[in-house]
Amino acid sequence: MGKPDWFLELLAPLGPVKSRRMFGGHGIYVDGLFCALIAYDQLYLKADAETRPRFEAAGCEPFRYEKQGGESVSISYFRPPEEAMESPALMQPWARLALAAALRAANAKLKPRKAPPAKKKTRSAGSAARKA
Repeated sequence: MGKPDWFLELLAPLGPVKSRRMFGGHGIYVDGLFCALIAYDQLYLKADAETRPRFEAAGCEPFRYEKQGGESVSISYFRPPEEAMESPALMQPWARLALAAALRAANAKLKPRKAPPAKKKTRSAGSAARKA
């Protein structure tokens, strides 16, 4: 079994897992939520302001890439701890953090719809004539 297949197996207990090629790697979706990526033969899990401290406290490395011109850019994805890579059971706490971050990101994109403005009532010519 290749690494990408193993990464999908590690995340499978969370729900239906799908992989899509993107940017030379793969985007990983669980229940339709983009929660992980595979780049440079490594698995990276989504993090946000709420979960980032957990990844950092465990010494997890952030995903980094170089822009044209050599500038290093880091985005909110982290490698899980090495021991989590051993089994789906050990991956679950980390995968759940990633799924929670993905869910919060998806919910943030769904802005509440404003109610349409109330229509102003206008008097028709007939009603104005009846009142006169």
